[in-house]
Amino acid sequence: MNANLNETPSANRIHIGIFGKRNSGKSSLINAIAGQEVSIVSDTLGTTTDPVMKPMEIHGLGPCLLIDTAGFDDEGELGSIRVEKTKDIIDKINIAIIVFDDSMQYEKEKEWYDYLKTKNVNIFTVLNKSDLYTKEKVEDLVSSIFNIVKEKPIVFSALTKDGKNDLMEAMLRCVPANIDDITITNGLVNEGDIVLLVMPQDIQAPQGRLILPQVQTIRDLLDKKCLVTCVTTDKIDMALENMVKKPKLIICDSQVFDVVMNKKPKESLLTSFSILFSAYKGDLDYYIQSANKIDNLNANSKVLIAECCTHAPMQEDIGRVKIPRMLKKKFGDSLKCTVVSGTDFPKDLSAYDMVVQCGGCMFNRKYVMSRIDRAKEQNIPMTNYGVLIAKLTGNQLSSITKK
Repeated sequence: MNANLNETPSANRIHIGIFGKRNSGKSSLINAIAGQEVSIVSDTLGTTTDPVMKPMEIHGLGPCLLIDTAGFDDEGELGSIRVEKTKDIIDKINIAIIVFDDSMQYEKEKEWYDYLKTKNVNIFTVLNKSDLYTKEKVEDLVSSIFNIVKEKPIVFSALTKDGKNDLMEAMLRCVPANIDDITITNGLVNEGDIVLLVMPQDIQAPQGRLILPQVQTIRDLLDKKCLVTCVTTDKIDMALENMVKKPKLIICDSQVFDVVMNKKPKESLLTSFSILFSAYKGDLDYYIQSANKIDNLNANSKVLIAECCTHAPMQEDIGRVKIPRMLKKKFGDSLKCTVVSGTDFPKDLSAYDMVVQCGGCMFNRKYVMSRIDRAKEQNIPMTNYGVLIAKLTGNQLSSITKK
C-alpha cells in the first residue's frame, strides 16, 4: 500500500495476458518480449502453474504488466484450479495474446478466443516456434488458425526473434483507445490551479511514508502542472492563512471530511481521495445509487467489505474497524461484516445485502469494473469506502465535489 514515487504501480500499467495450451510456447514468448527469463521454459507439460507477472516498459506502450498463465488444457483436480486462476486473470487484462501450437486441433483456442471477446478484451493470435517448421508447414498452420478465429496469426520464433517487430506492432494496435482518457482529478483542475491536499498521518500512513492514493494523486496533479500544497489536518488553518489565493480544490482523507468541510473557503471545491478513486477506478454513479440504499439495511444484514490490498489488520483500520463500527452504530451490533482482501472476491454475492469496495488503488480499472458488473448482474448494491462514509456522516452525494 506504501509507494515509491519512482515506480509505476502495477494498477497503472497496461495488463497483457498470454494464453494457450500447455507447451505451446507461452513462457518462451513472454521471455522474448521481456528480453529476460521471466518464466521457466521446459518441455514438461504444466511447468507454469500460477500466473507469473512481469512489470516492464515497452517502447510505444509505456509501463506494462506481462502475465504468463497456466495452460488452459490443464487436467485433473489441480489442473482445474489452475484453469480457474487463468480465467480470473481475464478480468484484469487489457490485451490478450493467444498462442497456438502445431496440433491443428484448435477447439480450446476457439473457445477461449470467444470467451475473451465477451470480456471486451483486445486480442491477437501468435504461432510460436516457427523455427521448428518448414515454410509449407507454417502456411498450413496459419491457414488452419485463420479458419478457426478469422484472424491471421503473427508468425514468431522466440529462439530466433523472427517476427518480433510484427509482435510489437500488434500489441501497439491492441492498446485500448480510451485507456488514458480518465485521470484521478478528471475535469476538476487546470494548469496553474492551486490544490491543497490534507493528509492525516496515522497508522495506515506511518512516519516517512504516504499511502498509494496520495502518491498517485500528487503525480496526477503535477502532470497537470497544478500548484500543490500538502498538509496534515492540524495545519489546515495555517496553510490557508498563508495562501495569497485560495485553493481551487481541496482533497482530503475521508475520515476528516467533516473537519475540512468546516474550515474550507466557500469558493474552494472539496472532495476526498477515496471519492476521486471511486470515479477513477469504478462507477461513481452506481456507488452513489447503492449508498443511497443504505437505509434498507437492518440489524440482520450482511455486508461484504472488499479490500484490494493484503495487509495485516491494523488498529483503527478503516475497512476492518471503522466502517463496521459505523454500520453497527446505525443498525445494531448484530449486523455482520465480512472482510475479503486481494483477489478473494466471491463470484456469488447473493449472501450479502451490500458490498463496500475500497478505493481500488492496487488494481486497474478493468478489474474493479468487473466486480461492479458482477454486483449489478446479481442486483447487489455496491458502494465504496469514501461514498459510504460521506453517506453515513450526512454529506450530500449529488456530485464528487462540494462547494
